[in-house]
Amino acid sequence: MSKEYPLNRLGPVLWEIPMSAHPAMRVPGHIYCREELLDAIRHDRALEQLINVASLPGIQRAAIVMPDAHEGYGFPIGGVAATRWPDGFISPGGIGYDINCGVRLLLTPLVFRDVENRVEAFSKDLYSSVPSGTGKGGDVLLNLNEMNAVLRQGAAWAVSHQLGEPEDLEFIESNGCLANADPEKVSEQAKRRGLDQLGTIGSGNHFVEMDRISAIFNDQAAAAFGLSQDQIVILIHTGSRGLGHQVATDYLRLMVNVMDQYGFKPRDRELAGVPFNAPEGQSYFNAMAAAANFAWCNREIISHKIRQSLQRVFNLNPGHVKLLYDVAHNIAKIEDHPVAGVPTKLIVHRKGATRAFGPGHLDIPEKYRAIGQPVLIPGSMGTSSFVLAGAPNSMDSAFGSTCHGAGRKLSRTAAKKQVGGPELKEALRKEGIYIQAGSFGGIAEEAPLAYKDVDLVVDTVHEAGLAIKVARLKPLAVIKG
Repeated sequence: MSKEYPLNRLGPVLWEIPMSAHPAMRVPGHIYCREELLDAIRHDRALEQLINVASLPGIQRAAIVMPDAHEGYGFPIGGVAATRWPDGFISPGGIGYDINCGVRLLLTPLVFRDVENRVEAFSKDLYSSVPSGTGKGGDVLLNLNEMNAVLRQGAAWAVSHQLGEPEDLEFIESNGCLANADPEKVSEQAKRRGLDQLGTIGSGNHFVEMDRISAIFNDQAAAAFGLSQDQIVILIHTGSRGLGHQVATDYLRLMVNVMDQYGFKPRDRELAGVPFNAPEGQSYFNAMAAAANFAWCNREIISHKIRQSLQRVFNLNPGHVKLLYDVAHNIAKIEDHPVAGVPTKLIVHRKGATRAFGPGHLDIPEKYRAIGQPVLIPGSMGTSSFVLAGAPNSMDSAFGSTCHGAGRKLSRTAAKKQVGGPELKEALRKEGIYIQAGSFGGIAEEAPLAYKDVDLVVDTVHEAGLAIKVARLKPLAVIKG
């Protein structure tokens, strides 16, 4: 249980830990949370970690957590922190081990009546074609030269090798490629860990899911996004696999060893970091970008495999499966945001937080610009997921950010003590949800009871004006590691 910290209520769903709570704080801590979710956030060290983040050199405005927040490595998961460019702090703990873990949503022309008798068949076909599980490799095998090309080019590499669709690139955050990526800053060990992992989802909370749109909340936004009642869509949640994990490990080790040179002694060694413009900071930022490109390429190749599976099972032309959007939720980006009313270049860390740019932003695809950026919020495998649209208040209050999911409330070990995998799989099947997974333990770890109420989380960010609810998705088939 976390210790109690003073909380001032700033609004219906916004709370503040004032700077007076700890002498090291340079900015306040802001918590977006409905009152009924506060106990879950207080349950672990998330608020203590928020105070630690608020103490970082160069941090601007506020350290922020979203309603799905819980304890992470150094930074709380569900956290947002922006530091001054170019000399503010950058920390691998502010991005996470799974660099560019993110979500994409594929749209099909199918509706529920087209698939209801073949959902289980599709789940089995997809499970056999998209490898999942810890360390599991796939059939896209790279050599080190090809790996370097993937790290430079991102999703475009998949397209150039007939493993993706050219029109997808417009609908990926940063068009699926960060230009500052430098493969030379990625260790050979990291590269070797990723040589056979493109087109795979890994383990943990990663998944591929067939969903049915069960509710539309905003007709105008839904029309702009190409969403309709009862439509079948495919949700993908995965990241940079072992490659990204190794990049984070390498640079955390480096920063622990050099941060004293920059006069930084964090309150928690898990917050190891350096100034962004230090040589080590630049090396990490460029390696992180390379890992992010790997993740975008990975999700593009998974999409290619999904299109093939839809063709096999439903005779659906792959060209009729369109990408709505692909967005990262573990990444650092250089962005302009207001500080004291002045547009300012910042280093925005999002760890378990989703970019949610509001209407008119030039980084949003033109097709959606009048509505706002599509935001994809997965729930757990037995609960709803959501499509939202970025809103103006996210830019003013949260550095263009919102939540990224339901957020854990039980550890994986605790979840397995409360529910058995076989029983959960059968219970979900009775609800019309078909689960394909590598182990019953993996199913139990990700049981719905291990997560917060995703409806409350999404309602919080909607009420806060960070993102506007557009559609609810109900799972039909889930592929997990």
